[in-house]
Amino acid sequence: MPAIEVGRLCVKVYGREAGRKCVIVDIIDENFVLITGPKQLTGVRRRRANIDHIEPLDKKIEISKGASDEEVLNAITSAGLVDFMRERVKPAPAI
Repeated sequence: MPAIEVGRLCVKVYGREAGRKCVIVDIIDENFVLITGPKQLTGVRRRRANIDHIEPLDKKIEISKGASDEEVLNAITSAGLVDFMRERVKPAPAI
């Protein structure tokens, strides 16, 4: 399983944004990370998320810790992942 690290692409699996992709921007502690979509790209706003509510993907972009939404969007664009980030993932049913 990919590590929880800054720049790792993830999918939200719980909450109103379930099925949308996001990027880890900062690690708050062992249970929480700061994520962003950015909102104009995926619909996920910058927020704190429980690591149990996200699923890391095998892709990673190069951003600095605490990067702004513009920096994240530029990194996604330069990596050619804009269409990949816009795709929604069908969330698994909650048990």
